[in-house]
Amino acid sequence: MELLGSALPGTYAHTQPAPISYLPAIGVMASSYRDRFPHRNLAHSLSLPWRPNTYYKTASNYPNLAPLTTKSHQMCDSTMLPFVSNRTTLFTRYTPEDWYRSTLVSFQESATARHNSERLRVDTSRLIQDKYRLIRKTQADCNRKLGERVNDLMFWKSEITHELDEMIGETNELTDVKRRLERALKELEAPLQVSQECLFHREKRMGVDLAHDEVEKELLTEVDTILCCQERMRRHLDKTIAQLASNRAVQHELEKDLNDKQCALRIDGKCKYLQNTSEGISYFRGAENVDATISVPESWAKFTDDNILRSQSERAASAQLREDTENLLVVIANEMWNQFNKVNLAFTNRITETIDTKNKIHVHLSKILQEIFQTEMSILSIRKAIKEKSAFLKVAHTRLDERTRRPNIELCRDMAQLRLVNEVYEVDDTIQTLQQRLRDSEDTMQALVHTKATLEHELAVKANTLYIDQEKCMTMRNSYPSTLRLVGFC
Repeated sequence: MELLGSALPGTYAHTQPAPISYLPAIGVMASSYRDRFPHRNLAHSLSLPWRPNTYYKTASNYPNLAPLTTKSHQMCDSTMLPFVSNRTTLFTRYTPEDWYRSTLVSFQESATARHNSERLRVDTSRLIQDKYRLIRKTQADCNRKLGERVNDLMFWKSEITHELDEMIGETNELTDVKRRLERALKELEAPLQVSQECLFHREKRMGVDLAHDEVEKELLTEVDTILCCQERMRRHLDKTIAQLASNRAVQHELEKDLNDKQCALRIDGKCKYLQNTSEGISYFRGAENVDATISVPESWAKFTDDNILRSQSERAASAQLREDTENLLVVIANEMWNQFNKVNLAFTNRITETIDTKNKIHVHLSKILQEIFQTEMSILSIRKAIKEKSAFLKVAHTRLDERTRRPNIELCRDMAQLRLVNEVYEVDDTIQTLQQRLRDSEDTMQALVHTKATLEHELAVKANTLYIDQEKCMTMRNSYPSTLRLVGFC
């Protein structure tokens, strides 16, 4: 391919004429100039840009030889002196062979440059295609590796989720057993108190009735039984609390591992579906030099597997403890009821009663119960009022929040804004007042409940004073918890 503006190579294929070996006479050259340019000034013809500096130097040294002065311009052609110069000496710098050789060298350099450029262009095109295929292959391999990593994350995530669900279920069941155990332990306080009260009040018997009889023996046995049951229940309660702490620790590790897996799954999933045309891609200089990893695939899988194995071990221990606790509650309930029946059977022959004192205590007890009922209704009404006021507060807060989105100058502190702020303070103050009244009512309710328990105790004391065996002891024992309450279901 020939470039535009380049010389045709065929021009240089012909044999060049040999240079002339002689120069014409100066006089002939001068006459030829005059004959060829009869109407042109020699000074103008010699004002070419390629005129050598030698002429100027000669003219400056010999003014009479300078045809370019102002005076020479005024001279006519007949009076101007002929220009005498040696053309070979003044103008010739290179020979024709040099000129031909330089031209051939230029052509060869041009051909070599074009050849090198074409070869570099072809190599560059091939390099671009090879690198593109290599990068595409590398990116596809990275996508495949990310897909494998996502599959591994999904597998371990499912395993952790399954084990976490099992652990949460076991923890909830153990928590229920713990609550039952606590309720059962709390329920034993009442039978223990009843038995101790019976023993205490029976010491007030007078005369021949103050004897170490069968009732007193059974009461002492019942106290020992209750204390023994309480001790066993406390030991199991401590074990249950410790096991729950272990379960929650394992659950926390599983949840943390699951959260990490979900986060890693989200990140790797995003990385997997990133493409060259995706939004948000950018340069992060030096990211390939940062090694923030703290694990290898083996240690990574072993970490999760160890968490799952630990969870399974703790879950098995929790299930065993839960079973032992449930069996303990059943055994304690049977022992308590057996001893309770024995004591009640021994109390059958100790009966006296004072109607007046008992009736007065019942009157006060009924009033307390009525007041408890009315207080409960008052508490419900206060809570309802607080709930209603909360709706007003929500509306005011919502309005204030919405008005903060007014654009630019519209964010005006107008009367509506001020009134909304005052409304928030007023409604909040009302709610605070109602909440304080609710707390006071609840404290009053607790006081009423306490008063109710005190009246019941007084009723038992009066019954013991008047009729020690039945009206005192048997009345207190009528509040003995049922089997369901002893095992913690109620």
